[in-house]
Amino acid sequence: MSERTFEAAIEAALRQAGWLAGSTSHYDRSLGLDTAELAAFIGATQPDEWAKLLAYHGNDPNVAQRQFAQYLARQIDERGPLDVLRRGVKDKGVLIRLAYFKPAHAITDDALTLYRANRLTVTRQLAYSTSNNNTLDLVLFVNGIPLATAELKNPLTGQTVEDAKEQYRTSRDAKELLFARRTLVHFAVDPDLVFVTTKLSGERTRFLPFNTGSNGPGVSGGAGNPPVGASGYRSSYLWEQVWHPDTWLDVVRRFLHTDRESKALIFPRYHQWHAVTRLAEHAARHGSGHNYLVMHSAGSGKSNTIAWLAHRLSSLHTAPVVDDERLRPNEPVFDKVIIITDRVVLDRQLQDTVFQFEHVPGVVQRIDKDSAQLAAALQGETAKVVITTMQKFPYILSQVQGLKGKRFAVIVDEAHSSQSGDSAAALKKVLLKLGSDDVDASGDLLTASALARGRHETLSYFAFTATPKQKTLELFGTPHPVTGEAQPFHTYSMRQAIEEGFILDVLRNYLTYKSYWKLANANPDDPEVDPKKAGAQLARFASLHPTMQAQKAEIIVEHFRKHTAPGLGGRAKAMVVTGSREAAVRLHAAIRKYVDLHGYVGCDSLVAFSGELEVDGVAHTEARINGFGEGELPERFAYTAADDRHAGTPRAKQAVEYRLLVVAEKYQTGFDQPLLTTMYVDKLLKGVAAVQTLSRLNRTHPLKAQGDVFVLDFVNEAGDIASHFRPYFETAATTPTDPNLLYTAQHAVTGYALLVDSEMQAYAEALLAAESKATTDTGLQRAHAALYRFTEPAVDRFKALAADDPEAADGFRSALRDYTRMYAFLSQVVPYHDEDLERLYLYGRALLNRLPRRQDPSVDIGEVTLTHLRVSKTGAHDASLTPEGEQMLPGFAGGAAGPQHDPEKVALSELIDLFNDKFGIGLGEADKVWVEQQIVALAEDGTLEAAAMVNDESNFGVVCDRRIEDVILSRHDDNGKLMQRYLDDATLRAQLNQFARKQAYQMIRRRKGIA
Repeated sequence: MSERTFEAAIEAALRQAGWLAGSTSHYDRSLGLDTAELAAFIGATQPDEWAKLLAYHGNDPNVAQRQFAQYLARQIDERGPLDVLRRGVKDKGVLIRLAYFKPAHAITDDALTLYRANRLTVTRQLAYSTSNNNTLDLVLFVNGIPLATAELKNPLTGQTVEDAKEQYRTSRDAKELLFARRTLVHFAVDPDLVFVTTKLSGERTRFLPFNTGSNGPGVSGGAGNPPVGASGYRSSYLWEQVWHPDTWLDVVRRFLHTDRESKALIFPRYHQWHAVTRLAEHAARHGSGHNYLVMHSAGSGKSNTIAWLAHRLSSLHTAPVVDDERLRPNEPVFDKVIIITDRVVLDRQLQDTVFQFEHVPGVVQRIDKDSAQLAAALQGETAKVVITTMQKFPYILSQVQGLKGKRFAVIVDEAHSSQSGDSAAALKKVLLKLGSDDVDASGDLLTASALARGRHETLSYFAFTATPKQKTLELFGTPHPVTGEAQPFHTYSMRQAIEEGFILDVLRNYLTYKSYWKLANANPDDPEVDPKKAGAQLARFASLHPTMQAQKAEIIVEHFRKHTAPGLGGRAKAMVVTGSREAAVRLHAAIRKYVDLHGYVGCDSLVAFSGELEVDGVAHTEARINGFGEGELPERFAYTAADDRHAGTPRAKQAVEYRLLVVAEKYQTGFDQPLLTTMYVDKLLKGVAAVQTLSRLNRTHPLKAQGDVFVLDFVNEAGDIASHFRPYFETAATTPTDPNLLYTAQHAVTGYALLVDSEMQAYAEALLAAESKATTDTGLQRAHAALYRFTEPAVDRFKALAADDPEAADGFRSALRDYTRMYAFLSQVVPYHDEDLERLYLYGRALLNRLPRRQDPSVDIGEVTLTHLRVSKTGAHDASLTPEGEQMLPGFAGGAAGPQHDPEKVALSELIDLFNDKFGIGLGEADKVWVEQQIVALAEDGTLEAAAMVNDESNFGVVCDRRIEDVILSRHDDNGKLMQRYLDDATLRAQLNQFARKQAYQMIRRRKGIA
């Protein structure tokens, strides 16, 4: 089969769908227009307007057509073809439309007459240039305006889609009129694959895959397209679906737009177009009241998908055939679209994108002030799309009027289980106008509160996430018709995104390190301790020990300088993930100290953590350490000297280029920095948190390749991390929860005979009445505080039980905690509508906050020293995943942590021996900690021993400071590198002297039995 045969087959399919055959002779190369098709369209659709223009030109059709075509060409040059097609042009005061789009609400033939008059033409072998006779295989026109080109290749003739890409890069001059100011998109096509670009830039032209996925669209799979029959093409979806006249005009009308920052034209990827289309079609056919889970990988262009979906839903009308007796054809499906997100960037993108479609301000409104603004937006007519956060809904119950019966589409950005509790219930109460006096004839607030938690026929949720938890799947997923398992409605998998090159595989280069250490019990006695609590303190002591921090800092900095710093033309950056705020402060300080000591440049670092923290008696905040406000960090970290032509001069945009970012519970989700290539992990990562944290590295950049991405992990095993990624590599599902689990949990609570129905009822009534009147956050908090008196009798009974039977009291607390957790989730899924369950939940949630806890004495491990330490590389792994199909997440399980029990105590020395056996494998004399060696040497010095026996610590310091350097210098052969640091770094020397003096003084006096 030749390329001409392939070309003819595509043309035949297009003509059968309604396209017309274009003529190369009608194309004006100087204007970049098919003037014959342009004239035919205007004459058929706007005869009166054309007659007015004719009159301006002496009723000479040839002159009028030529003059208008020239004017239109200038308008396209100025405004672009998209704006001209959407809004037409005014010539001498006469508005001429260049396209008619299908009305959202039109179902009659009369309403579609103008739409059907559009002339979509496909021209083969178009000679487009005024300087040569190069031809394009296919060019697609809308009413004479060229919008798309295609180069076709056939592997049977020895060429593939890669040759089509190369042809665009090397044989198509991007400065030609057709490419520079007319066509919007270019397709490289062979029978198996499709790639697309919106801008030709010679050798730098970037083509993106435009394929359905190896298993078809919307389901888990990899790159490419699924097999078809012997007589078909894998790529036929392009001309059969995307180029279908209805679809193509819809893409022009509702999808194509220009990115405000990059100025690049955005053409939807196939999975984006398919997801929006499927979601809208289902809602149009079935109406509101359905939930949808969209499991789209990072790098899927989720922000654009949400923008397109929100715009589509805001004007969506029911289909001519609907599957719900509540609906009538040609009615709006939703009155408002509400987007729940914390991302300001999504608001800006939505505003800009929708304005390009509508050209009407105010259609999208972001709620950035207070609940009154949200209430006004929900009740007003202008805003069709409202962007807000979940937290604002509890405070507007008394402010909204007239929402009952309205239909809402709620788009949840990065859906997770937090959408399943009280905030979600408050949102439903507002949108359903439940919780106020107009609920029903009796105004039963408790019934209304229970009703508000379940699914409702006037609310549809469209939830987006790359990492759905089990709860997310059950709340928003679609039940499998046979098994009932909850599944995503639409999937674009991590596997497909990696294979298509939209994200990088963060598990490909995974380096693991392990810390080996031993401790010594320096206490004069050997106290018995709780092994769990004392063990945590011992591990924390080792982790935060200055020597441990110094060794990790050295590994991080040296690895960064060797492997990361040269990357991306000197732009590459790294993130250091720590397990606590204190760890972040200490490791950041250790990194800075190591960099300063060696005089390294290009290794400047920042730290990110929340709140204020005291470390070694000094109060720290992120802003104080970094020297600027928290809100400035993302922009400061993004700065690169390589992209600043004034770098190193007073005119530089920024004086310092930061290359490392040390974080504690910040910037591990939602942080999009493509220059990140390396992550140093010093924190145990599990489940979704592991995926979200490491995925900060997966963003692509023009200079970034797969080989640039490293993970260096001090804590986790590569195999464990891979197991956390596996459920999200392709697609996830879960089994439905047994609704009766909740009744089992209810009986467990009531079996303790601590709760009284009348007290619970009084509390619930007072609470709901107060919530319906509160209009501010402060007012609601005051109302809740005033209601605590209703729980006092139960608190007294609990105290009495705790005094008599502590384990029974702990059992009640655990059962109540289990019930409230289960009800907050299950009531969203199962339509219980049970007042008893709702009352117990409302009351139990308040009671839990007031129940006194058992005294939990802290564990004092006293004086412990780190004697041995080695941090060494244990392996370089390729932890990339292989396809295994759908992964089942475990179903929701009840059961809280259970009652407390007094732990079996063990001797501290015994616990330390267990830890040393576990973490000190293979350590020898060479691994002794240098600082601790010096302390022992000081404690064994006769002069210092005599001084410590007769002086307090302050006076001992006078003697010790004269001897300390002599003792340390006498032992310098034990560790040359650290010894050199001790001699060269006055700050380090002073700190070590102070630390060693204190430890030696205490060690001497403990040995002699002096407190």
